[in-house]
Amino acid sequence: MFGRVWGRFLPLVYGDFVGSTAFSRSVYRTELIEGFCPRQSLSRAVLSTGCRSCAYAMARSYQTPTQTMAMPRSSAGTCVQKPELDESSPLPQQQQQNNVLTGQPRIMVVGVGGAGGNAVNNMIASSLPGVEFLVANTDAQALKMSLSPSRVQLGASLTEGLGAGARPDIGRAAAEEAYETLKREFRGAHLVFVTAGMGGGTGTGAAPIIARAAAELGCLTVAVVTKPFLFEGIVRTKIAEQGIDELSQQVDTILVIPNQNLFKVASPRTSFLDAFRLADHVLYNGVRSITDLMTVPGLINLDFADVRSVVKEMGRAMMGTGEVEMEAGNEERAIRASEAAICNPLLDETSLRGARGVLVNITGGMDMTLFEVDAAANRIREEVDPDANIIFGSTFDATMQGRLRVSVLATGIPGG
Repeated sequence: MFGRVWGRFLPLVYGDFVGSTAFSRSVYRTELIEGFCPRQSLSRAVLSTGCRSCAYAMARSYQTPTQTMAMPRSSAGTCVQKPELDESSPLPQQQQQNNVLTGQPRIMVVGVGGAGGNAVNNMIASSLPGVEFLVANTDAQALKMSLSPSRVQLGASLTEGLGAGARPDIGRAAAEEAYETLKREFRGAHLVFVTAGMGGGTGTGAAPIIARAAAELGCLTVAVVTKPFLFEGIVRTKIAEQGIDELSQQVDTILVIPNQNLFKVASPRTSFLDAFRLADHVLYNGVRSITDLMTVPGLINLDFADVRSVVKEMGRAMMGTGEVEMEAGNEERAIRASEAAICNPLLDETSLRGARGVLVNITGGMDMTLFEVDAAANRIREEVDPDANIIFGSTFDATMQGRLRVSVLATGIPGG
């Protein structure tokens, strides 16, 4: 991993030189050193410093006008701090170095019930790397149709593979029956996403039990669930709300997507199937933004501890993604990407205001500039509480040349 992430926004780089990864309580200003062009890409800034760890040595951040954060350097112009290798070790030096730099967290996405299983199928079809998938259902036929290599039949004796019949109590009992099997699946996992549709039997009843199984093993847990359409009736909506309350008590963070909000983003020509894929895409983008920061090479990578500090025991959350085509030197478009990310029409009347934790991933091609990153990140900062724990990361994507994507996960939202 190349570093922890901006302690305070653009404090040169990489956590060991900066200290805290939090953004809280202070606003930093950035002063560019002489000769740095606003159109110069971050990748060229890396090349000009001669060291990847000094990606932002082209900029200086100040806590006060007299307090400058300096980057320790050797006489050769590269960072002094390097992993210490054991010369007596039988392993080759390169392999030792790889062992220092690797150690990725194990991330799982669990689809519960029919809606959760469909979400997992869509994510697998979208080729999301670095994630393991698991589906759990009382419906044996639905399990057979799943693309997930890992499947758990809930309540095989209780339901005989015929489903929960829209009864949450059956879904709950079915999950309890398979409890030890579920715990075996979660053993060794660090972060578990639980996705389900609320209002039915399996998703509503089993999701809280499955989340509890993961939490008992020390996994960080995030739930992403949907609420019924209005046309599904008051009874189903009440069941969904009760299920959300139960699930909220078992997970660290929960994100709710009302299906009714699909009308805000769908057109009269949008198919029923495509409309649900829009909701599934919220989960996909949220998981991808987190995994990219920890697994995809970039200028500002995060570790699992950074993610935990934003997600652990934070309650209600929101996720959003904005993507724009970029023009050289046009920071206005970067701002629009941030605004699109913080105004997700699918979410349940949530916003960044009052959020206690915010995780931001800014992704672009090798032409992404320092000024664009600065503009996008500051737009997010302006939206949240000054005391919020804001953690920024930035990654490169070869397919994003000429484009910039901003992904936001905000947690600890009031009312959750």
